[in-house]
Amino acid sequence: MLNMDLEYNKGILFVRLKGKLNRKSSYKLNNYLVPVLLKHKIRYLVYNLYELSDIDEAGVDAMLNTKCAIKANKGKICLCEVSESLEQMLKRLKIKFVSNERKVFDLIRV
Repeated sequence: MLNMDLEYNKGILFVRLKGKLNRKSSYKLNNYLVPVLLKHKIRYLVYNLYELSDIDEAGVDAMLNTKCAIKANKGKICLCEVSESLEQMLKRLKIKFVSNERKVFDLIRV
């Protein structure tokens, strides 16, 4: 099961994921989040993975789809609070890692 907490603050969409991002739950990113990003032309996205317990290939692919949507909007995406157990799986996404949400405001000048 995956829960998504969305917060839009100062031009940045924060997506806090809780639970497991896998084949059964990746539809939430693909069918809900990606259309929202494209419809509202959101340029800056931050995934907070502090409470994400597991991810599989389908979950990584779903995150890649959101990365493509952000690129289409000429924006930036980053990951924060990534656990060591998930870090290796997510490195292939080539998304910038930051330590916490506050650091994002230094990285992304809106």
